[in-house]
Amino acid sequence: MNTELEQTIMSLIVFGGNAKSDAMLAIEAAKKGDFEQADAGIAQAEASLLEAHHSQTKLIQGEARGERTEVSLLLVHAQDHLMNAITFKDLAKEIVDLYRSK
Repeated sequence: MNTELEQTIMSLIVFGGNAKSDAMLAIEAAKKGDFEQADAGIAQAEASLLEAHHSQTKLIQGEARGERTEVSLLLVHAQDHLMNAITFKDLAKEIVDLYRSK
């Protein structure tokens, strides 16, 4: 696996992890009634997911150009991290809204 691919994979893991953490902080803030902080956490999670999406798009565009990407356990782990972060952020938005409506 080349260094550029490793960096792209690691950015998926890092930004996905950051997004999940920010979404969790948003839930915790909403639980305390701090909706300004909750909204900021969701926004930060979305920003991290956008960065992860850029890395994912880079991989997909390479495949579309005929550049084969070596599928490794690390790449699968990165994609799993990203998909879980997206799901977690979506659920966090709903949970924040539930707390807001109390």
